[in-house]
Amino acid sequence: MKIISYNVNGIRAAMNKGFLDWLQSVDPDVVCLQEIKAMKDQLELSLFEAAGYKHHYWFSAEKKGYSGVAILSKKKPDHVAFGTGIDYMDFEGRNIRADFNGVSVMSLYLPSGTNLARLDHKLQYMADFQDYVNDLKKDYPNLIILGDYNICHQAIDIHDPVRNKNVSGFLPVEREWIGNFMDSGFIDSFRHFNKDPHQYTWWSYRANARNNNKGWRLDYGMVSQPLEERLKRSVILSKAKHSDHCPILVELDPK
Repeated sequence: MKIISYNVNGIRAAMNKGFLDWLQSVDPDVVCLQEIKAMKDQLELSLFEAAGYKHHYWFSAEKKGYSGVAILSKKKPDHVAFGTGIDYMDFEGRNIRADFNGVSVMSLYLPSGTNLARLDHKLQYMADFQDYVNDLKKDYPNLIILGDYNICHQAIDIHDPVRNKNVSGFLPVEREWIGNFMDSGFIDSFRHFNKDPHQYTWWSYRANARNNNKGWRLDYGMVSQPLEERLKRSVILSKAKHSDHCPILVELDPK
């Protein structure tokens, strides 16, 4: 089972940059998208189907051109859950989950904390999301939560940890939360295989940051511990350039 997660920073813009051709070349079974910035009726859905993803599920924000998540798959999922049932999360279209043969795959777009009000919102979201996941795991122990967490966990995950120590995305409270999230029963699948520095998934559009690899690792494939023995690989696909993020890939062995 090969799963891609990608914050596309606007699915229509990414498609104009060759996203679908790239997707066919990588050929994942399941695709988790974040920040689609579109309503379903604004998309030419036949293009996704022609690319091999006949099953596609969209959970847009109520605000047009903002946020939104999606899951595309080759095989029909056993079940799809739109949102969390927590209204302030669901208004912004930040969670969608699909179940495939005993494995539950979630696409997550966690808020950024760009100002004080949004930081408070983010911290509330993180606390409520942890409670939600704690309950979810009781019924779905084989859970993979992929997406843009908008947090760098360790100094190794950000190009300049000293100067960014007071910037949202690398605040002590955020780093503590994502560490506790892992401790609650999740494996950071990329770090499970790769301990090397300078491995990022997001770069600012400013100051030629991507070419200079001055980035942040904000995107994670969090895999619940019962799936550890099935983890085959987890990689960052940094050559894909349809967004200010790049995609990540997680692959599981079959049962």
